[in-house]
Amino acid sequence: MGRTKQYVRTELLDRAVELFRRKGFNGTSTAELVTELGVNRKSMYVEFGSKQELFEATLEHYNRKHLTRVLAPIEAADASIDAIRQAFTNYAAASEGWFHGRGCLMCNTAVERGALDPASGQYVAAYLERITRAFRNALENGTRAGEIDETADLDELAAFLTTALIGVAACIRAEAPPKQVHDACRVATSILDAYEPTHRRE
Repeated sequence: MGRTKQYVRTELLDRAVELFRRKGFNGTSTAELVTELGVNRKSMYVEFGSKQELFEATLEHYNRKHLTRVLAPIEAADASIDAIRQAFTNYAAASEGWFHGRGCLMCNTAVERGALDPASGQYVAAYLERITRAFRNALENGTRAGEIDETADLDELAAFLTTALIGVAACIRAEAPPKQVHDACRVATSILDAYEPTHRRE
C-alpha cells in the first residue's frame, strides 16, 4: 500500500510561485526548491517530474489563481473604463508594498525566459493575450456606455494598455521608485481622456 502524501500540491505551488517570483527560474536551485517547498527531493520529482515541469505547473497555477484575482475587475462582464483606471491604480499602490521588488511572475518570465524557452513562451503569449482581451472587454463596454468615442480603435488602445501595464510590472520588479510608478500609471490612463466623446468633454 502506497504512503499517504504529507503535502498538498496547491500549497507547494504557492510556495514555488514566491520563490520563482523572487529569484527567477535560472536563479533558483533544486536545493532551494526542496527547502522552500518543505519536501524531500524525491517527493518533489515524483510530484512534478523535473524543475522545468515544476516551473510550468507553477506558471499554470499562477495564471489560474493569482492572475484571475488581479484581472477580475477588467475581465468582468460589466467591466468599465473605471475598472481600467483602477487596475493601474492597484499596480501603482502595489509598488509601495510587498509587491515591490517581486513583480508579476508571468511578466518576470516574459523578460527572463519568454524568448529562450518554448514552453515558457507559450505561457507568456497566453498571458499577453489574456490581458489584451480583458482590456478590450472593458473598452467595448466603455464604448457602449458612451465613455469612449465610437471611432476609437479599440484593438490599438488595448494593445497600448497591455504594454503599459507590463512595463509598470517590470518597473516594480526592478524596484523603481514608487513615485515613478505612480506617475507612469497616471500618464498611461490619461490616454483614455483623449478618447472620450466630444460631448462629455464640453
